[in-house]
Amino acid sequence: MRICMSQSESPSSTNFLRAIIQQDLAENKNDGRVLTRFPPEPNGYLHIGHARSIWLNFSLAEEFGGQCNLRFDDTNPEKESQEFIEAIKEDVRWLGYQWAGEPKFASSYFDQLYEWALHLIKDGKAYVCHLTPDQVREYRGWATEPGKPSPYRDRSVEENLAEFEKMRAGDYDEGVCSLRAKIDMASPNMNLRDPMLYRIRKVSHHQTGDKWCIYPMYDFAHGQEDALEGVTHSICTLEFQANRALYDWFIENLPVPARPRQYEFGRLNLNYTVTSKRKLKQLVDDNVVSGWDDPRMPTVSGMRRRGFSARAIRNFCASIPVSGKGNSDVDVAQLESAIRDDLNTVAPRAMCVMNPLKVVISDLPADHCELLQAPYHPDQEMGMRDIPFTREILIDAADFKEEYSKKFKKKFTPGKRIRLRNAYVIEAQDYEKDAEGKVTQVNAVLVPNTLGVDPEDGDKPKGVVHWVSADKGVKAEIRLYDRLFSHPNPDAGDEDFKSHLNPNSFEVVTAVAEPSLVAAKPEDCFQFEREGYFVADRYDHNEQKMVFNKTIGLRDTWSNK
Repeated sequence: MRICMSQSESPSSTNFLRAIIQQDLAENKNDGRVLTRFPPEPNGYLHIGHARSIWLNFSLAEEFGGQCNLRFDDTNPEKESQEFIEAIKEDVRWLGYQWAGEPKFASSYFDQLYEWALHLIKDGKAYVCHLTPDQVREYRGWATEPGKPSPYRDRSVEENLAEFEKMRAGDYDEGVCSLRAKIDMASPNMNLRDPMLYRIRKVSHHQTGDKWCIYPMYDFAHGQEDALEGVTHSICTLEFQANRALYDWFIENLPVPARPRQYEFGRLNLNYTVTSKRKLKQLVDDNVVSGWDDPRMPTVSGMRRRGFSARAIRNFCASIPVSGKGNSDVDVAQLESAIRDDLNTVAPRAMCVMNPLKVVISDLPADHCELLQAPYHPDQEMGMRDIPFTREILIDAADFKEEYSKKFKKKFTPGKRIRLRNAYVIEAQDYEKDAEGKVTQVNAVLVPNTLGVDPEDGDKPKGVVHWVSADKGVKAEIRLYDRLFSHPNPDAGDEDFKSHLNPNSFEVVTAVAEPSLVAAKPEDCFQFEREGYFVADRYDHNEQKMVFNKTIGLRDTWSNK
């Protein structure tokens, strides 16, 4: 699949990786090939940070006529599952990309990685260590002081081969021993202080079953996978910068078929957002959210269910400079602005009343039903829709005030006029209340000859309200979503990140919508006039029950908080 990118979607001009690839092609490095990869660990759903990495790797390959691999770095079966694998594949496709060939798996290379571990042992560059995990950490030392060698570091090659075979055969329990590289316990780079290559995990693997009870560490597998696939530009985020020396050590000391080069770029940090997979999993496991695809989650599937489009997400990613010197700290309002800009152009308009208040137009017959027409979009050619106009209509209760004031001069009040969106001007006469003093009905009259024009008497209405027919409107479940966290940095300080949860991030109301929305299909997006943007729920919306999720408001409601 080739993505036709608009100018806003193309890789940013402030992208140092783009310049590197251009230079490599000019010098005919890698025989003029460009092969990138997106290598997620299948231990959770993808989030907005992954979306940026997807955009970067796939769009760079696309721009320079290359390819991008999808590879699952599945070296830790305890935390991985087929569910995550399928969700990741679906997210990548939904974002608009297609990987080269079949998806790749680290587990497909386990036999080769095992042979390379033997190669290091035979070269005297790896050994089986029987220190416990706590002892390994203690022996590594600190950044300010060197580590000390393991007492098992100088075992003979023959002994290490025999011990490693026992590890593979399952003779040892988990945590009893590990295979470590023999590099430099005094290195200022902690990653080079005899890092672990293999550990024992007696769990079944989602791809290889029970073939293995030892699994390679991510750091041992990652660079060799790039070499096996012939990746030309291994693009990682900056936290892997210190790992590059270790990856290079493996490449230099193993008979790999290629020598990939790693490049690091700054990761995306959004305020009011948590993207740690561990913390996102905690939100799911603790039932704070309904699942990984809860519309409040920063996951790709959550954003999709919220009504964000793949195009808007790509545009957002393209708007952020790609730097190799520091992370990109971005206001989430920038993402929300990209969503609004996209939906404003493509979302049809409709009317939906969230907090209904009945208005009776007393000078119309009881059976009056007039089909008015309104465009689906004010600027785009999307056709027209029929809106039934009846004697009894519903407006939002917040649009009526019992007494007029300059502060609420655009509200409907007795003796004042209001225009109904795409319809007539009406004038309020009086109202009725229930025993608790709540206004339950407004009585009004129609101002004649005002369909789409101002009143002939010159008394223009002060405002415009949305409305639906009381008897022709259809009920809809509206799920009102807001930011999940109320603190701009939920991870700040020593407090539990969940202490910053926004208590008003989710609310369900029963609304009444115009009947044209009955034709809405799951994932159809609309602008509910004067309310915001909404999407028909991907899973729960159907012909029997309309369910709409609030995507985003018409304006930034957090700017003054």
